[in-house]
Amino acid sequence: MLNAIGQALIYVVPFLLVLTVIVTIHELGHFLVARAFGVKVDRFAIGFGKALFSRTDRNGIEWRVGWMPLGGYVKFSGDLDASSVPDSRGLDTLKSEIIARDGAGAERDYFHFKPVWQRMLIVVAGPVANFILAIAIFTVLFSLLGVELRPARVAQVTAESPAAVAGFQPGDLITAIDGRIIADAGEVTRKVSLSSGDAVRFTVERAGSEIELVATPERRVETDPIAGRITVGRIGLALSSTAAEARHVRYNPIEAVGRGVQETGEILGTTLNYLGRIFTGRESGDQLSGPLGIAKASGALTNAAVAANPDPVATAMNLLLTLTSFAAILSIGIGFLNLLPIPVLDGGHLVFYAYEAVAKKPVAAGVQEAGYRVGLALLAGLMLFATWNDLQKLNLFQFLGGLVS
Repeated sequence: MLNAIGQALIYVVPFLLVLTVIVTIHELGHFLVARAFGVKVDRFAIGFGKALFSRTDRNGIEWRVGWMPLGGYVKFSGDLDASSVPDSRGLDTLKSEIIARDGAGAERDYFHFKPVWQRMLIVVAGPVANFILAIAIFTVLFSLLGVELRPARVAQVTAESPAAVAGFQPGDLITAIDGRIIADAGEVTRKVSLSSGDAVRFTVERAGSEIELVATPERRVETDPIAGRITVGRIGLALSSTAAEARHVRYNPIEAVGRGVQETGEILGTTLNYLGRIFTGRESGDQLSGPLGIAKASGALTNAAVAANPDPVATAMNLLLTLTSFAAILSIGIGFLNLLPIPVLDGGHLVFYAYEAVAKKPVAAGVQEAGYRVGLALLAGLMLFATWNDLQKLNLFQFLGGLVS
């Protein structure tokens, strides 16, 4: 029983800790840009539920920490509409109330009466803050720890596999994919895993000569220690390299920033590519994860960090580095998710503001309400699909079937 509780804490606590930090940074992005434009703010909250800590500063902003660490929020003054985009009638009513209470001109301090371009910047500041957090984390890791680069040397070719059919041989060195130069074997794995059914062109160095080979990855179901059971593309290559071939690269601060931006861009690009393949039917979508899958991943990473070295100091350092890297990737995911054009998310608000900028008036209340409901349905559907994936990976249905049989 105690062991089960301990395992549950290992999975849940790191996830909540990382999620709270990421969401706090996201909301801080909204808050800082809003304050830069002079927007009046009622509350900045970390967590939900009853306040464990609450303090109101001289600007009238309540700083609150809730007992439930599931995110946070910024409450702008007068922000009562669920979609945060009231229509013309709602704006007129709100303006009258503000003027009656605080006097003429007071409405200019409220979010909804700021120029539309300022509101768009405030909204987009949340996801941008997530991307900046990821870049900052990668910058620190690349400059302080560096990165291990291992050439994509072919160690083994599976018989009758796409790689064998293409003509790969042990000892080949893959130097480019589809014309893009690669420096690490991990780049080959990432490209192949998301290219099922698509021909991939490899540039290979063999015996001092450069040749091109074309292989089409096959879709296979595998069990990943972190992600669980997933469907990925494989061509039947085992890559390896000697210690002499491996390079440890530590970047200077400027180079590290550039590398951090590149890494963030590559993760975003991979995400877009994967989603595009789902919509075109080339991927099943089983790699999409919800809260259960993310919590499982954080728990698996925590266990791996603890098992890497029994020394308490080394364990703490491994755990810190592992969760920090995990936070960077999760921050990119949350930033990207919030930019989707769904009305309940930041991206949906941007769509409404874009319409307002062109039409010179807010979206009608009826359209907003319908969009809000559709957005909730889409978001709920996405979460249900991701949760279904998580349950499948956890083999819960097989477990329940075993209990019933």
